Amino acid sequence: MPMTTKYSLILASLSPRRNELLGWTEVPFAIKSMQIPEQSSFSNPSEVVMDLAKQKGLAVYKELTGQSDFATHFFPVVVGSDTIVVVDGEILGRPQDELHAREMLRKLSNKTHLVLTGVYIGLCDRKSKLYREEVFYEETKVTFDEISDDLLDVYVKTADPLDKAGAYGIQGPALTFISRVEGSYSNVVGFPLSHFVRRLKTFIAVDDDGDASDARGNGNKHWREVFSGDTFKG
Repeated sequence: MPMTTKYSLILASLSPRRNELLGWTEVPFAIKSMQIPEQSSFSNPSEVVMDLAKQKGLAVYKELTGQSDFATHFFPVVVGSDTIVVVDGEILGRPQDELHAREMLRKLSNKTHLVLTGVYIGLCDRKSKLYREEVFYEETKVTFDEISDDLLDVYVKTADPLDKAGAYGIQGPALTFISRVEGSYSNVVGFPLSHFVRRLKTFIAVDDDGDASDARGNGNKHWREVFSGDTFKG
């Protein structure tokens, strides 16, 4: 017999870019974010970005376990994410101010760098009531033309660099000096949407109604129908 209780998808991020990208799945979701130090004990970039994504997602998941109907009517699927830029082995996060943004952009000028986004998925299983999790990352190569001083001045004054890893956003005026993208475009925006959908389908396919092939999305929309945003109380 199919289960009537649905999962609640929760995005553990206040990023308007991730909010928009996740919205394109047409799955209802809520947003809840917790403040964390955003520090990792790892040094390898892929491990760093997955660790930070997990920290963000797990902090929200733990908070949600205190909801009164948790694991009875409320079964959250929490998505955490973090993005970093890596150039010449150095990890670049968000700049502290305009001067820092200029320094970052000069490091990226006329070079190819990596953009890595880590994604965490954690859920309270509807059938077993147990916690399950998965963490992965996506990597994209981005090449910049040489950024002239006048172009750098114009871009930094837009304030676009100040809230983004590596001090630029691919979906904005930085396109004036981005010459090549190899890999997922949405990953550079801040969330590897196609990769996420594939992994989410597989993750929820270990499911309660015995129809795993449908949950993987073979020819229908069943995988979306296991979600409802109605049970999240904030």
